Amino acid sequence: MPIATVNPANGETLRTYDALGEEEIEHRLATADTTFRTYRTTSFAQRARLMRRAAELLDADAEDVARVMTTEMGKPVKQSRAEVAKCAKAMRWYADHAEDLLGDVEPAEADVKDSGASRVLVRCRPLGPVLAVMPWNFPLWQVIRFAAPALMAGNVGLLKHASNVPQTALYLEDLFRRAGFPEGCFQTLLVGSGAVEEILRDPRVKAATLTGSEPAGRAVASVAGDEVKKTVLELGGSDPYVVMPSADIDKAAATAVTARVQNTGQSCIAAKRFIVHADVYDAFAERFVEAMRALKVGDPLDEDTDVGPLSSERGLEDLQDLVDEAVESGATVLCGAERPDGPGWFYPPTVLADITAEMRVHQEETFGPVATLYRVADLDEAVAIANDTPFGLSSNVWTRDTAEVERFVRDLDAGAVYVNGMTASHPAFPFGGVKRSGYGRELSGHGIQEFCNITTVWHGA
Repeated sequence: MPIATVNPANGETLRTYDALGEEEIEHRLATADTTFRTYRTTSFAQRARLMRRAAELLDADAEDVARVMTTEMGKPVKQSRAEVAKCAKAMRWYADHAEDLLGDVEPAEADVKDSGASRVLVRCRPLGPVLAVMPWNFPLWQVIRFAAPALMAGNVGLLKHASNVPQTALYLEDLFRRAGFPEGCFQTLLVGSGAVEEILRDPRVKAATLTGSEPAGRAVASVAGDEVKKTVLELGGSDPYVVMPSADIDKAAATAVTARVQNTGQSCIAAKRFIVHADVYDAFAERFVEAMRALKVGDPLDEDTDVGPLSSERGLEDLQDLVDEAVESGATVLCGAERPDGPGWFYPPTVLADITAEMRVHQEETFGPVATLYRVADLDEAVAIANDTPFGLSSNVWTRDTAEVERFVRDLDAGAVYVNGMTASHPAFPFGGVKRSGYGRELSGHGIQEFCNITTVWHGA
């Protein structure tokens, strides 16, 4: 895949970039290694000052950055602006909280005495250069949610971004440089996927984090495992959205639309499978389909656009294949399902019903504005369908019954359960999944400790 900005709204190639050669890659790895040796000794106060400055610069650049993201991968520009604001918020959050999250911890006095020590403490120390392999769908946020905690912990970052968002990738390197971070603290590597293995195997790279597809995660995890290096993986998701009879149906249906089509449906944590109790199925389906049909699809730079183009022609074709196979196998189209004429990689908001387990759309992730609708008889069937997926990223449950809530929290195979609301990430809360959605956590104190050497310091009596 070429490293290039291709506008998804019309297919026009706007800028292309040459991949870094071996000599330049070596220079950047050496720089990261050298910089880490001194940056790791900086104080939390020093790092926080730099991180807050980066957030200020990002705020100032917000409009330009939003338009670049929209032009590169197609998200509606109003959503791009929200992504920029979210990133600045996370940077400030880690600047404010990193020292407390990583401060020395002293075990219970009785355990210290039992070990024969006069004092024991647990200290979090940085690992070193961390390779981040990041996707295009949230081209700023996916990187910042790694970079902010990693840099505040004293690590340095090497970014291999998706090849279709090179301008965003280069902006991020420039942002941290302008904020005053030492040269080499955060570097963008404009390379293809074929270069990742050699970089990851380099002994100066101490760990890796990847957000992306399951095949990409397997590849990185395999190499890292062979090299015995720490990894965090956030892969696909096919999140359930369960609606029970006690739910506020109007609110559940309205929220369901946003939960499905945010980022034009190209989000791992977007709700994708809508599992509705038979008692309220018809009422929910009527409201949901009507609202999906009313969404405006069009130019992502238009302030009134709700759904922009998919990021690539390949993504559009894959989504259409899933829909076509489902319809041929008996699924009912409640709205959408036909690609519009004209330029760009647009796809209409689509709702499919009468889904069966044999359909690919039941098991595979629909990365676009396509929802599948299920009618269930009771809570047991809702849980069974919700868990009938190889993924386990997040989940959404709508009910006012506290016993039902506890049952869903106990039994859903997911890294999060959102009750009477849609899944969203926040810097204070851990984010990640189970099963083929990956392992490890980002954000919160759990995320910042993923790339730390958690060290026991024992003092003799």
